[in-house]
Amino acid sequence: MNDSSKLTLYKTIVNRVEEITPDVFVLSFLRTENFIPGQMVAVALQPNDQTRLYSIASGDKEDDFRILFNIQHQGYLTPRLKKVNVGDELYVSKPFGSFYGTSMADCWIAAGTGIAPFISMMESGLGEHKKLIHGGRAENSFYYAKFFEAKLKENYIRCSSLQSGDQYYHGRITAFLKQSNELSAARNYYICGSSEFVVDVRDVLIEKGVPYTQIIAEIYF
Repeated sequence: MNDSSKLTLYKTIVNRVEEITPDVFVLSFLRTENFIPGQMVAVALQPNDQTRLYSIASGDKEDDFRILFNIQHQGYLTPRLKKVNVGDELYVSKPFGSFYGTSMADCWIAAGTGIAPFISMMESGLGEHKKLIHGGRAENSFYYAKFFEAKLKENYIRCSSLQSGDQYYHGRITAFLKQSNELSAARNYYICGSSEFVVDVRDVLIEKGVPYTQIIAEIYF
């Protein structure tokens, strides 16, 4: 991801903090700038603090920015972020990054909180003709599942390493992709997740004949 050490931070106000599943939170704060769905912001509690980068998880017409984060118990920022209150100050950068959503028939691939930029794209009206392949362990790791099911229907595919049943592919995303016969080389493939996840998915796509230039990745840490 981009170097955030030289970004200028602006003061904003927290509007909402909600734990949506154990140790996973949605934080909303007053929107400061326009943005392109898929972009991110740097976030800090104080203007001189070290920042962390989060994809925007709200639509481009909303008054607030939302971010999705999971608690890193040994980390500096996330244990503190979960304790902020409505009305508290927060410091954020202008949106940046080039992981842009499009109106084309792209395939979105996400694991964990890597779903965040695709929430933004969907909320911004870019969900038509899309397929989303969403990886997780158990039921509660498929953040915003009902939202995507309602929007994408059969084009929302959940790959679970633990769960089984009609609503899941039982196995990892990489296994699903290896078995798939529907990976068109004409599509763009947007991947968001950990560095290991992105590399593994990218390698499978390339093995299946998807050109490297059709693969767009965003890595979180």
